[in-house]
Amino acid sequence: MYHKEKSIQIKSSASALYNNLSVLRIAPRCLTYFTVVHANVVNMVSASWDSLNYSHRQLQSKEGSVATSSSLIMQAAWCVLPSRDLLVLTSQKGIQMYESDGSIMVYWHALDTPETPTAKAVFARGIAAVWEKYICVGVSSGSVLVFDVPSKGSNITLSEVLEEHKEAITDMASECSGSLECIADLVSADDSGLLCMWKSGEDFQLLNKIPGFDTSCSSVKLWKGTVIAGYGTGQIRLYEGVTGVLHAEVNAHARWIYSLDIAPFTGLLLSAAEDSWVRVWHLTLTPETNSVEIEHMYNECITDTQMCGAKFCDGDGYAFAVTGYDLSEIIRYTQA
Repeated sequence: MYHKEKSIQIKSSASALYNNLSVLRIAPRCLTYFTVVHANVVNMVSASWDSLNYSHRQLQSKEGSVATSSSLIMQAAWCVLPSRDLLVLTSQKGIQMYESDGSIMVYWHALDTPETPTAKAVFARGIAAVWEKYICVGVSSGSVLVFDVPSKGSNITLSEVLEEHKEAITDMASECSGSLECIADLVSADDSGLLCMWKSGEDFQLLNKIPGFDTSCSSVKLWKGTVIAGYGTGQIRLYEGVTGVLHAEVNAHARWIYSLDIAPFTGLLLSAAEDSWVRVWHLTLTPETNSVEIEHMYNECITDTQMCGAKFCDGDGYAFAVTGYDLSEIIRYTQA
């Protein structure tokens, strides 16, 4: 179904972090941007679609406008809003937002760090763009910060703080199908496996809480009202977002899942885990019976590699890319 393409070299290797790969397709310029986190640095690569031209940039962890080597970056992800695309970095010190090419930092938000050292680590993790103008970022305290982003400029403001999680946020996702019929348009997940369903707007509304049975949910997606959640057990669960009904449960991997992604136009699902396997699944929704089915389509083993990032490179799932802990390359696959 897929075959391996030429890998993209990166300046420094991937850290063992959940969802440690982000992809942004720039169709008018026939470019794809990739980011991979290494310790306190984000490796950014711009690749032409003919695979002939690559350009590299490294973004450093900052505290305000000052670079800091002591603050580890937890995640880097592009947020695509109708009016602009921003690259968001989360770290132990705060949240950095850049123009999509990484050239200019437009916003910095410092995290509340305790005066005296505590046993609990402080960091931000989990990034999602939702509705027309919001970027949501999770925090280790369990809070979800909602930022109001103007169509241009740097006048970004913290508009709301959502306080439903008690454990550190692991991941967040917005409805990716483009359907306006879906009531819930944001899901947040935490270290206990709890999923919170939200309806965005001037005031975000909590619609449902889906318990996690004390198993960390490391990666989550939202597609046509269905929540796709990956867990430390290696399981993938499909839930009806608003009701919390469990549609399917799959023992997908032998070890901790690190990354999920979905191709919104085709329903292809990508999963990658510590067990060295990358798998492609196909989701089928049947509205008449309100059921969701999952079918296994494809496997790829990257031997002796702890997978930590996996992303489709387009909305159809024609190509995907993966990263592995301590690998200084992005491995790419395209449909045969």
